[in-house]
Amino acid sequence: MERLTPLAAAFLDSEDEDPTTSMAIGSMAIFAGPAPSFEEFVRHIEGRLPAIPRYRQTLRTVPLDLAPPAWVDDPGFDVRWHIRHTALPAPGGPEQVSRLVSRVMSRRMDRSRPLWEYWFCEGLAGGRWALLSKLHHSMADGVSGTDLYQLVLDPTPETRPGAPDTWKPAPSAPLLSFVAGAAWHLARTPVSAATTIAKALTSPRRLVRQAGHTAQGLLTMSGALRPVDASSLNGRLDGSLRYAWAQVPFDDVRTVRRGLGGTVNDVALAAVTGGFRQLLLSRSEEPTPHTLRSMVPVSTREPGAEDIPDNRVSMMLPFLPVDLADPGDWLRVVQERVRARRDAGEPQAGAAMFTMAEYEPFLPISMGIRLGFHLPQRSISTVTTNVPGPRSTLYGLGCELEEILPFVPIGNRVRISVAIFSYRDTLTFGITGDYSSVPDIQVLADGIAASMADLVDLARRPARAAT
Repeated sequence: MERLTPLAAAFLDSEDEDPTTSMAIGSMAIFAGPAPSFEEFVRHIEGRLPAIPRYRQTLRTVPLDLAPPAWVDDPGFDVRWHIRHTALPAPGGPEQVSRLVSRVMSRRMDRSRPLWEYWFCEGLAGGRWALLSKLHHSMADGVSGTDLYQLVLDPTPETRPGAPDTWKPAPSAPLLSFVAGAAWHLARTPVSAATTIAKALTSPRRLVRQAGHTAQGLLTMSGALRPVDASSLNGRLDGSLRYAWAQVPFDDVRTVRRGLGGTVNDVALAAVTGGFRQLLLSRSEEPTPHTLRSMVPVSTREPGAEDIPDNRVSMMLPFLPVDLADPGDWLRVVQERVRARRDAGEPQAGAAMFTMAEYEPFLPISMGIRLGFHLPQRSISTVTTNVPGPRSTLYGLGCELEEILPFVPIGNRVRISVAIFSYRDTLTFGITGDYSSVPDIQVLADGIAASMADLVDLARRPARAAT
């Protein structure tokens, strides 16, 4: 029986403790027309279900939190409950797309059913159509969620036939048996921990090296105990969302990297820095060096593990330099701070914390998570997550996939989050904001695009001077 990791369970607990939070991730895939019929779309998804077993499983919780919730087959699975049909009002442009994403992603998912929804959407401008996918974060992280596109869609305009489907739900275990399994899981926890330690001791030099690096990372991470400076970026949420996005050509990112250096993530974070600076200034708030600490998720997946539907992430917690006015300084300081945190082992420390939690009894972990959500969070101002998407064109029922708009949730007093996603030759910044406190979400979207343009202009200046 497969159980949630403590990290995945934390996404459920965050909803239990905060009625304004919905921990669903997702994206909107926009296709060239003409749109297939809804029935064609349903049959297409039915043909892909054998490749995605998690889509026919639901979570079963354990009494008294003896163990994390477990994935079990849904005896009443009905694919048509998970696939919805909608259409945008005219003209089907960005404003209508944003409203649909905001409305769908604001609503919590029914935990008595498998935790996914697909919205088949017609009426987009230019005769286009879309697939809005919604997955609970306990089911997948950004990398594994993105990999599902490789299963649902096709690499060529020719649609692959559906796989033979002989699935029948496994019988549900009686309550007594299920609880006994949880008790056995609890009893096995110290044994599993001891086995892991014994394996580590077979390479003592490596163990000492990793322990030192992790300790250094934990020391660096402890700096996040310092609260961020007060700003309008943190505060109570109302449970409804706003959504906007900005897109830049990937060639612009390459231009900045060639002229100024840095990774793709560094360049994207620099553009986000400029966008938040413009947002704060537009609100008549003076940005300070400690206004914007971002949680930056870091994937810990081994190569080839992208298709495993779970959560394998750590994090870094850098301050983004919104107090600086020069675009070159944004990129330089972002590079320095991200590199320093990587070198100090902060991602490894975060991963070690999540790993150690897997070898602890689940009840105190769950209680600690729930208690944490009752304490006012003042250490993080935003989340900026960067997920590499497909570089080659995908197709849905013979239609070219033209754009992918990413979505990341907000919660725990964080009023704005940014998902950064690449598809083909476009980098898209999907921005989620609290409905009541972020009516100016488009200012941030426009600011990110303008900041990227400033970085490109700066990167090209040496070449201009040479001519």
